Amino acid sequence: MVRILFTVVLSAICFLYAQEAPTGSTVQPQSREQKALETIKGKVHGKIVWSSSRSNSKHDIWIMNADGTDQKQLTKNDNVDWFSRFSPDGKTVLFARSKAGWEKESEADVFDRWDLFSISIDGTDEKKVAENGCWGTWRPGGDSIVFARGSKVFIKDLKSNTETEIFDAEVSIKKGTYSQQPQLSPDGKKIAITLRGSSRETGVWNIEKKEWYKTGAGCQIDWFPDGKKLLRMNEGQGNGGTEVLAFAVDADGKPVGKFTGLSIPKNMRLMDLPGRRSHEYFPKLDQTGNWLVWCATQTGHEHDMFDYEVYIWNINTDKKNGFVRLTFHSGNDRWPDLYTTSQ
Repeated sequence: MVRILFTVVLSAICFLYAQEAPTGSTVQPQSREQKALETIKGKVHGKIVWSSSRSNSKHDIWIMNADGTDQKQLTKNDNVDWFSRFSPDGKTVLFARSKAGWEKESEADVFDRWDLFSISIDGTDEKKVAENGCWGTWRPGGDSIVFARGSKVFIKDLKSNTETEIFDAEVSIKKGTYSQQPQLSPDGKKIAITLRGSSRETGVWNIEKKEWYKTGAGCQIDWFPDGKKLLRMNEGQGNGGTEVLAFAVDADGKPVGKFTGLSIPKNMRLMDLPGRRSHEYFPKLDQTGNWLVWCATQTGHEHDMFDYEVYIWNINTDKKNGFVRLTFHSGNDRWPDLYTTSQ
């Protein structure tokens, strides 16, 4: 009996461990990929942060130059670090951290399992900035952040340490709905949100008018820096089953034009990688709105487990040939952010 119990416990431990992300190993770029890496040098300056399992199966935050060089680990601990975002001045990174070891990305909405931290880009001054929340992003002044806590969205003033609730999906949309990756517009009057739970869609909530504008299914909706357009992942279409969309909204946040199901205009299809590695996710524009970073894999879907790699592209160039793959590692890479500089 004792032996059976020991076997069951050991099997459970092995099963749980197996659910953590693979640390993987370095892979070599193909000739076309190597040439693209060499071509981009000198064309983009700045930093990229992202979450990677390459040195820790629970994920750490990594940082590299915008051209893919000088890749190094920024955080190191036994919990899951992910969803990193640059401050408006590019000197500090906000990220989510699990409270107790391995937690899956799908559990991000169980808010009491997560806290928000910040760290300088040189790896110093790491500190907790908010408890019981996830999906944190900065406000333009750099002195406050926006984050989700289950169905609710808050703004937190980092100087006074006060929190203000600005949205509750259960109250404004539907009971049993929670807020995922809330993105407050640059003018602070609208929130772009992915809804999950009893409602599964993306949209924009106009805070002043208290109106909800649907922007279709998919996920990972985010603003262009000018607040006039939005990015969104489209699922079920595209070369690898996904694609990145870009579409205009009016001053209230309502989409300009109609697009539902398969009827998506060609000019809204921003990026869909050619070839087998075309299952895109995690799109993010830099602060100028000219450079896009995202990740893609050729097999699997689970965001924190499969072999996603980081890509960069100037959206003003040819989408079929202008993109560059920046990471070459079979571990999991996800949720990149880009801060560009003039040199």
